[in-house]
Amino acid sequence: MTEDNTRTLGLIQQTCGDDPAKNLESALRAIIEAAKRGAQIICLQELFRSRYFCQTEDADWFALAESVPGPTTDTLCKLAGGLGVVLIAPLFEKRAEGIYHNTAVVIDADGTISGKYRKMHIPDDPLFHEKFYFTPGDTGFQSFNTRYGWVGVLICWDQWFPEAARLTALSGAQFLFYPTAIGYQEADAGEKEKQAAAWETVQKGHSIANGVFLATANRVGREDALTFWGKSFVCDPFGEVIASAGEDKPEILIANCDLSKIEQTRQNWPFLRDRRVDAYKNLTRLYDDPHA
Repeated sequence: MTEDNTRTLGLIQQTCGDDPAKNLESALRAIIEAAKRGAQIICLQELFRSRYFCQTEDADWFALAESVPGPTTDTLCKLAGGLGVVLIAPLFEKRAEGIYHNTAVVIDADGTISGKYRKMHIPDDPLFHEKFYFTPGDTGFQSFNTRYGWVGVLICWDQWFPEAARLTALSGAQFLFYPTAIGYQEADAGEKEKQAAAWETVQKGHSIANGVFLATANRVGREDALTFWGKSFVCDPFGEVIASAGEDKPEILIANCDLSKIEQTRQNWPFLRDRRVDAYKNLTRLYDDPHA
């Protein structure tokens, strides 16, 4: 940790092409540019090395997966150490033969891996066939102590679940990062603004309910049948958006975060203090059917 109470976040919002090597090179250039602009913690979008392949169920895509540590983390660790920045790198992880995860690796500013988070909530919707590819995560909800603060990471579909945000915040996170790949298909084009508004609103709610900074890095552009809506953003511990990106082009988003706002917000809105942990045992049940 530095003595200065301000941390600068960088979010990389990009388009992705067919060549993973070129996508990686593009990400490396963006990381270097974000660092030049003062970013200390830099987050890439979900599955940043490839196009969003989960639109179909095709076993050939498993060839994209790699080990962690592996070639991409080796490259990113070297870059993070050289720049003195923390990186959040979302990858398609091959854990073992037949076991794959949607994973985010947290690399500290000295170039070492602080840890990894494996996506817990796996969607299975039209054009989002992630259950075909990804085993649900087993890392639990956690935060990682880095040079620039306690970093919590969740991934895309996780962003709709308040339990995930709460447990990550309770592990000590000062920042909740959500690397994301979310967009709309043509059949939903008329609903895209409503969907994007709900997406932003639920995440603002996580920042408010937990008194933390929240940052979402989404991809942008058309990929096959999906158009990703970008709109990466950072909000403060009371849900005020302090930086946001557009919906139609790549951007490097930079946001300054005053960590003293966490305590100030929690003092005035003491949601964590007033939790009734003695009364929440039924949260471990899937559903209580009143008609059963």
